[in-house]
Amino acid sequence: MTPVLQPLATLPSYLLFAVVMLAFLLLFIVAYTAVTPYRELALVRQGNTAAAISLGGAMIGFALPLMSVASHTTSLIDLAVWGVIALVSQVTVYVVVSRLLLPDLRTGIEGDRTSYGILLGSLSIAVGLLNYGSLTY
Repeated sequence: MTPVLQPLATLPSYLLFAVVMLAFLLLFIVAYTAVTPYRELALVRQGNTAAAISLGGAMIGFALPLMSVASHTTSLIDLAVWGVIALVSQVTVYVVVSRLLLPDLRTGIEGDRTSYGILLGSLSIAVGLLNYGSLTY
């Protein structure tokens, strides 16, 4: 294979991993928005900053462990297993914040209280970073 084409030998693996990770991100968005009692995407469309920050943080927190797995393995099974674990982790963050830290989270997000979105989004990213760091092979 010529030196110019050699890097393209891994293109099929890249595409497969990219498609699987994008599918997991879509699955995560559907699952996460089903768990929350408010409609994040509708709120974002209305210009609700708190909803955008909290959902954005959750998506980043979910994507971080997938990135770690993808950079350390060639196994789609590893990616799928840790994708499910990352999804559960992010839903758990939401449950803990909404039940223990900010019991009025729904009202805060729907009322566009940016501090609520920043706290939830930041905790989601922090948990994603901890998951990312825990995935060492």
